[in-house]
Parts: sequence; structure tokens; C-alpha cells
Amino acid sequence: MKATSFKLPDDLKKRIQALIAGTGRTAQSFMVEAIAATTERADLRGRSGARATRAEQETLESGMSPDADEVFSYLKARAAGKKPKGLRPKARLRSS
Repeated sequence: MKATSFKLPDDLKKRIQALIAGTGRTAQSFMVEAIAATTERADLRGRSGARATRAEQETLESGMSPDADEVFSYLKARAAGKKPKGLRPKARLRSS
């Protein structure tokens, strides 16, 4: 593992020290974990955005999409813990 150094504001250093006090963790392990978690979230956001862009393009090219009212009813039932009537909304060719 290569060493990397960077400067932290004093107030952030104090906050980290307060959070790790009594945990047996080091400031370094705390910061590595925080950087890893932030990196993972950024990576997931990037991949999610790329998937959304591909899905949008596929929808535009095919002209097919599910009915919004069906989608909202389905999601509302799922969020309420109910089993929605019928299957998941299916994409259909939409007229402009």
C-alpha cells in the first residue's frame, strides 16, 4: 500500500478523534474506511446514471414504455406492503 498524505482542517481532525475515542481504531483506519465508502457510493451513482441513460435511450429508440398510472399503482401497493393485482406493468408501444 502506498502512503498518501493530505492536510485536514483542525476541526475535522478533532471530530475524527472524538469519534474513534475508546473504539481501539486509529484515525487512519477511520479515514480509509470513510474514503472507501465515499468512493463506493460515487461508483454506484456513476453506474446507476449510466444504466438510466441506457434505459432512456432504449425507451426512446423502441417507443415502448409502461403506463405511468399502472407503474404508480404498482409501486404504491408494493410500498404499502401489499401484493399488487396482476403482474408488473409491461412496456407497450406508445403513440406520440
